[in-house]
Amino acid sequence: MCADTPEYKHTLNLPKTDFPMRAGLPKREPEWLARWEDIGVYDRLREKTGRTPFTLHDGPPYANGHLHIGHALNKTIKDMIVRSHQMMGFDARYIPGWDCHGLPIEWKIEEQYRKKGKNKDAVPINEFRAECRKFAAGWVDIQRDEFKRLGITGNWDNPYLTMNFHAERVIAEEFQKFLMTGTLYQGSKPVMWSPVEQTALAEAEVEYHDKESFTVWVKFQVTGTGDATLDSAKVVIWTTTPWTMPSNKAVVYGKDISYGLYEVTARPDECWADVGERFLLADALAGDVLGRARLDDTMYTRVCDVTNEQLEKIGLKHPLFGAEGSNGEWDDIRDFRAAEFVTDTEGTGFVHCAPSHGMEEYELYRDLNMLQQVITYNVMDDGGFRADLPFFGGKYILNRKGGEGDANKAVIDKLVEVGGLLARGKIKHSYPHSWRSKAPIIYRNTPQWFAAVDKPVGDGQDTHGLTIRERALTEIDNVKWTPQSGRNRLHAMMEARPDWVLSRQRAWGVPLTCFTKVGALPTDADFLLRNEAVNTRIVEAFEVEGADAWYEDGAKDRFLGGIVDPEAYNQVFDILDVWFDSGSTHAFVLRDREDGTEDGIADVYMEGTDQHRGWFHSSLLQSVGTTGRAPYRNVVTHGFTLDAKGLKMSKSIGNTIVPEKIVQQYGADILRLWVAQTDYTADQRIGDEILKGVADSYRRLRNTLRFMLGSLNDFSEADRVEAADMPELEQWVLHRLSELDQVVRDGYAAFDFQGVFQAVFTFATVDLSAFYFDVRKDALYCDGDTAQRRAARTVLDILFHRLTTWLAPVLVFTMEEVWLERFGDAGSSIHLVDMPETPDAWRNDDLAAKWAGIRAARRVVTAALEVQRTNKVIGASLEAGPMVYVADDALRTALGEMPFDDICITSSIVVSGDAAPDGAFTLPETDGVAVVFDKAAGDKCQRCWKVLPDVGAHGTDGICGRCADALK
Repeated sequence: MCADTPEYKHTLNLPKTDFPMRAGLPKREPEWLARWEDIGVYDRLREKTGRTPFTLHDGPPYANGHLHIGHALNKTIKDMIVRSHQMMGFDARYIPGWDCHGLPIEWKIEEQYRKKGKNKDAVPINEFRAECRKFAAGWVDIQRDEFKRLGITGNWDNPYLTMNFHAERVIAEEFQKFLMTGTLYQGSKPVMWSPVEQTALAEAEVEYHDKESFTVWVKFQVTGTGDATLDSAKVVIWTTTPWTMPSNKAVVYGKDISYGLYEVTARPDECWADVGERFLLADALAGDVLGRARLDDTMYTRVCDVTNEQLEKIGLKHPLFGAEGSNGEWDDIRDFRAAEFVTDTEGTGFVHCAPSHGMEEYELYRDLNMLQQVITYNVMDDGGFRADLPFFGGKYILNRKGGEGDANKAVIDKLVEVGGLLARGKIKHSYPHSWRSKAPIIYRNTPQWFAAVDKPVGDGQDTHGLTIRERALTEIDNVKWTPQSGRNRLHAMMEARPDWVLSRQRAWGVPLTCFTKVGALPTDADFLLRNEAVNTRIVEAFEVEGADAWYEDGAKDRFLGGIVDPEAYNQVFDILDVWFDSGSTHAFVLRDREDGTEDGIADVYMEGTDQHRGWFHSSLLQSVGTTGRAPYRNVVTHGFTLDAKGLKMSKSIGNTIVPEKIVQQYGADILRLWVAQTDYTADQRIGDEILKGVADSYRRLRNTLRFMLGSLNDFSEADRVEAADMPELEQWVLHRLSELDQVVRDGYAAFDFQGVFQAVFTFATVDLSAFYFDVRKDALYCDGDTAQRRAARTVLDILFHRLTTWLAPVLVFTMEEVWLERFGDAGSSIHLVDMPETPDAWRNDDLAAKWAGIRAARRVVTAALEVQRTNKVIGASLEAGPMVYVADDALRTALGEMPFDDICITSSIVVSGDAAPDGAFTLPETDGVAVVFDKAAGDKCQRCWKVLPDVGAHGTDGICGRCADALK
């Protein structure tokens, strides 16, 4: 609406603002970042006293590369949690942190060494560690700037780093608690081992990918039963790891499985079964097994049942028994017994056991006290067979890049040569791979250090459970999980998890600060040195010098001398699993820092769903092991970020999206808005079209804010009107604000950013832009200093303070721009402001119900006018003066008590209780309201454009009475 002639246009109260519709975010956002740093927003927020602390504890990203889109999602959600709680009245603290130790950084340094022709093992260890430290520090600086560019608030000047000296001291101290409470032990058992990285791995460091593996059906000759029928037979096993055959020590069967003896009666060419050869097989699997050997059902016969009593008598010969050149390596008779884990759903009904390479077999023989007889040490750190292993010495399970080595083929070829193979093939299956190198892993028996999860913790604490597992399972139910499925996932993992492998055979990390007695066995009571004075010496040195102190010449004498005889003990040089580092952060961040928490417990941990087996998991294990309770009250989980088609992002596919490019093209606020609009608890998609849709939502919201700014350009306290003195339409807006205030606060408290943004966006674009602003433009632009205009501007001021603070946690840059456009004082910032409290008196459910009817009637009128506009009968709704027929008495009365023509943006309107004539316009969703179109009577006011009978009757040509009053 504006005047038709220049002499009236300047008399209108048109919006005045320099706030541009084109945001220019990529260029302008760095200016606001610099301003926040200049005025010290984060530090000034800490100066607000009397607030309840709220701490989100940051799961440390790894300091070794540029940010990917998952980092951006993760940090933005965290930022929205922190900012929203701050603006709801908390002292919301955020200490960013980084994981700095571990293998990926070692690899990078080793890579640099190789390029220079240097050998890592020839470099003094602390020189190597210094290179690792320098590398990590460089990436911390790079990532810090990248995170800050996304608008993430926090204590960036003083983050936590796992490689800081105090952190290394506390990590060692926390490890020593496991040492002193008796949960630490050294065991030799199969662990997940990366031949490429040459270290043990934790479950959290393993991911599963499809892998094609060799599969073989192998014959074991029965012996020693005294039954000629049985002694002529061969037990057949099936395995997808032929390389484990040289380490075979037993075969097991199932007590409840039906077994039979099958004899070959005919054979095709190229078959490794001979006529007359007999095989022991599970009946349910016999047909499949013999089919693999190229025998159809006419080529074999079932001779007889084989009972449990008969099975119990059997001994077996390894297929390489007596092989020429084997030096008797496989000439011991193999154990044969029942085991509960054997089934007849896959394989042959018999399971080959290499307890050095399988946990089930290991546990079976451990419980039988037979480990001494069945453990082998055939596979070295690099995944190669020991040099003196007959036939296979020096063969590798994997090549140096993680591909198939030569060990499987060598084993299969030898089995063929000695007649030990019945069939072979290949299978594609899900197989564990290293999270970092992406190479397949193996199970390998090796001495490692473990934290026992089922041993009572000897710390004397009054806790719900005595073991780490019991404590963890109890504490899981004292935590609130978002979504709740996170609880079930972690609970299931904790129920089934094995002992925690703490040790790694690497150099860059915090060492296992312990000593073992010379000549003692791991099972001896005095194997581990448990001495508080020694422990104190170690951690005091770490506080000053860092963990490098462990590797200095003479370190053992320094730590033990004068307390115990240094010559009586060996120093352990393995380093701690980096998950122990990050799992300990609650101690050196939450507990020890001034900006930590009083009880050492975080209000929120928030990470991706993979951290149920990662940081959530290790933090819980570590904390219950040392304090008896969980380190968090809430755990919030987000899904993974996929491309627009729902595919996992991959550099090889070329579908990755880098946050930096989004920021350069759209601005960080568009990326943040994408986060707010997604259901982060599930996997999210992102792509160009999706971002364009987000940018469109942003423009619509920006337009709403621009309208408010323009209409409030000279608003002052003198213009303010009390709520009780406002027209009903303004009171209805205040009611909607009271409803929305609860939605926003509840949503932010529940970390439901999608729900908050959707509610605010719908309100801003539907209730405000498409309705309230549309209706009130006339009064705002054309009224003089009327009570109605003052009320409308008061409501706009109230809306301004709420919309900007409600949206500030999401659109951190844009809301700052909006705020400064209106309140551009030095030192001012939207992020120093709290969400205003909303008076209870604004809530008016009766008024809301009344206005629901009014708006429904309005929709019928506006739809009827749209038909006339489409048919070119009118050009604008102000040319109309329709008759509205309303059947409901209460609604008709309500419409008669207000300027319904203003609500419908017509120049006049007549509301009637008569029956609507035939042909009147109706909408199916609104009963009892009908419209008959008519044009407004009178002339068009040249100032406000309304068509009214009194135009020109007030002493000024072309002006209505209302405009004449305004001009006075």
